Order: sequence, then structure tokens, then C-alpha cells
Amino acid sequence: MARGVMLMSGGIDSPVSLYYLLRQGHEMLCVHMDNRPFTDDSPLEKIVDHLKVLRERSGQSLPLYVVPHGPTQITLMRQTDRHVGCVMCRRFMWRSAERIAVKENASFIATGEALGQVASQTLSNMRTATAAVQLPIVRPLIGFDKAEVETVAREIGTYEISIRPGVCCQAVPDRPATRSNLIQIGREERRIDVDAILDDCIRNAVVM
Repeated sequence: MARGVMLMSGGIDSPVSLYYLLRQGHEMLCVHMDNRPFTDDSPLEKIVDHLKVLRERSGQSLPLYVVPHGPTQITLMRQTDRHVGCVMCRRFMWRSAERIAVKENASFIATGEALGQVASQTLSNMRTATAAVQLPIVRPLIGFDKAEVETVAREIGTYEISIRPGVCCQAVPDRPATRSNLIQIGREERRIDVDAILDDCIRNAVVM
């Protein structure tokens, strides 16, 4: 079995995805990209409770890295094209997860993405976002529909945690692009210091 890094959002999908990887015997640690001030404390609180449930089920410690992502969002909003903001955001999420994976000797990154459910999960945008990293990406729920994921979430005890009230990310653009390409994204990223942003994220990450 392999060691992996799971991106956790506080929503319904990521704990279900993590559950499947744990059931297969993979050793997992988790990363949460903390979007405050563009959200409230609820995503992190939900993740803490999700992991309590999944620790009991799996017997694994499931360490959690909390990475400050709000400052990155501010930079992206001020200095890059808002239309592709979601793709840019995802690229920084993947890069942060990859840096932590390398530090923790993990061999893959995992996510709760399912194809086409939101703007960042179109095939075009997923391809552009994940081109930012070299490690393999694992998506246990890629072909699931929402009803199937919700059914599993209820069975494993994470659904009621996921649907608790909370503030959705306010950094999402009004009309997010559903198609993107690397030439376009490369042009936007040349407007910012990618490495400096990532260095700040990882330096200020907290392990829970």
C-alpha cells in the first residue's frame, strides 16, 4: 500500500474519497487549504470532526496540515484575471499538497473531485490545474454522481457533519471559466511570484 496526501475541503466529497483510500489500506495524511477571510471557521471545524469519524473507522492517526490560502486568494484577485480564478486557486492547492507530500515521503495526492460537478472540475480545467504538479493524482470519486456520494457519506457517518451551516468561499468569481489552457494560465502566473507565495504557505502551515 502507498502513502498519500488527501486534500480536505469540509464538503461531502473529500471524506468519502478518504474513506475509500483508507479502506484499501493506504496510509494517509490530510491537507486543508484555509480560505479565511473568504470563508468562516466552519470548513476547518467540519474537517476536524470528519477526521474523528474516520480515525475511529480506520485506526490511522490522519495528521492534518492547515495551510493558509486566504493571502494567496487576495494576490490572485488583485493581480490576475478573475475569470480563471478557480483554476489558479486549484493550481496553488495542488502545489501546496505536493510540497507537503514530498516532505512527508508520500507518493500521491488525492481529492474528492468528480467530473463536471463544478466549474473547476470540467475536464479542461482539471487538466490545466493538475499540470502544476508532478505527483500522481488519485480521484476515487471521479465517476460518481452526487447522490451516490451522499449515500456513502450517510453510511460512514460524515454526511451530517458536511451539511452543517457555513459560509461558502467568497473568492469564487461571478462567471468562472469552464475551459482553460496552459498558455493562458502561464501568462497569468507570470504576473505573480509563484514560488514566494508557496514558500509563505508552507512556512505558515500548522499541523493538527
